[in-house]
Amino acid sequence: MEIQKTYIADLLVIKPDVYADNRGFFYEVYNKKRYSDKIFDYNFIQDNFSFSKKGTVRGLHYQLNPYSQTKLVTVLRGAVLDVVVDLRKKSPTFGKTFSIELSEENKLQLLIPRGFAHGFSILSESALFYYKCDNEYNKECERGINAFDNDLLIDWKISKDEAIVSEKDLVLPPFSQAEFNFTFE
Repeated sequence: MEIQKTYIADLLVIKPDVYADNRGFFYEVYNKKRYSDKIFDYNFIQDNFSFSKKGTVRGLHYQLNPYSQTKLVTVLRGAVLDVVVDLRKKSPTFGKTFSIELSEENKLQLLIPRGFAHGFSILSESALFYYKCDNEYNKECERGINAFDNDLLIDWKISKDEAIVSEKDLVLPPFSQAEFNFTFE
């Protein structure tokens, strides 16, 4: 497994070891001991799986403390542009975004620590997105930022006019009006 640091502290790209031959391939999406020894020791307690059509934009979502979540995300089928925003006050990258293409071809994973908003757009005809969380969903602490906020200037690789976005996500506030309670340590 190869661990790549990003320009944002604690945000990691993970390239798993893939074993391929004429039959296909095999790789571990997650192995607690191996990941704990190499990079982190999170107690993942919930796995989520979503299917989306091309042009879908989901996010930017997060949960307030004490229900914030660390996520380990990957794509099992198709390709997505995965995007995060650093919401940790006092972070040198507070308000900055990071994006990466995750796909069934590259098999990359992104470790998103607590204190980040997260979203993704579907670049392929459809995509199966899988992620592990270290905290349960909590509706009362659920928050978000409008994915098309002009201050964040995220290039979703999909035009706003063509994007398929939920009604709930369309009315999310801009970054400047979002509520969050994270601090960089």
